[in-house]
Amino acid sequence: MSRFKIKPQVTKSLIREAIERTKSSIQINDDFFVISFKHLDRTQGSDFHDWENKFILAHAMDVLEGYCCSSLRSQLSTKFTIYGHYPSNEKTGFKCPDYIPEDAEWARIHVTGLQCIIGHVVKNVFYVVFLDENHEFYKSELKHT
Repeated sequence: MSRFKIKPQVTKSLIREAIERTKSSIQINDDFFVISFKHLDRTQGSDFHDWENKFILAHAMDVLEGYCCSSLRSQLSTKFTIYGHYPSNEKTGFKCPDYIPEDAEWARIHVTGLQCIIGHVVKNVFYVVFLDENHEFYKSELKHT
């Protein structure tokens, strides 16, 4: 019997790792969270009419309004996560629009259940790029279902 105890390997979730990395990032300042639709891609994902018809749009606007009351840094959680790089082709159901900078810090805001608002962050601005109704931007295994 060995004198040394073997510790089980502890792995961090991708979301927790992204939150920790982003909290230490100097690129994000403490100004109020600002939302921009300048980079919205209307060719992929859902559109405002889809979400309005499914009674998601008003809730999404309420969620975004709530985020604008504080700094972007203070909003980081499991509901608002900065992933960093764009997901690999196997992990996403979307194609990165050509007009988005290659070094964009990709992020998502959960609206309800599967519905997410996908975009990228520059300083205190969240640029909405996709309305992701079925959690296709960053595909992951469903847990606790």
